[in-house]
Amino acid sequence: MERISDAEAAVMDVLWTDSPLTAQQVVKRVPSERGWSANTVKTLLARLVAKRAVAHEPDGGRYLYRPLMARGDYVAGESRRLVDRFFGGQVTLLVAHLAEREALGPAEIAEIEALLKNLKP
Repeated sequence: MERISDAEAAVMDVLWTDSPLTAQQVVKRVPSERGWSANTVKTLLARLVAKRAVAHEPDGGRYLYRPLMARGDYVAGESRRLVDRFFGGQVTLLVAHLAEREALGPAEIAEIEALLKNLKP
């Protein structure tokens, strides 16, 4: 499947939260700060259908849209691309980078430690 743009991901977020939806329902649920017209949202839906990220089925005189991929699968793929692209596939380098740049606080470090502890067999 082709990559999903940031704008398309905003539409996917709406559909992951609730679906199936009509185009007008998606328009109403896209965050207003985006300032998108109904035509913009319909164009994004058409692109997502073409990319096979979204299915549409007739419902009277309109279409109902639903995602064809789970949010978790999308996030996993994007995370892997990020790690591969910027950190040579090494997750530890990503964590080290975040720790150095973000100045993790004690609560965040404790959360990471607890997560790692739970991952151990």
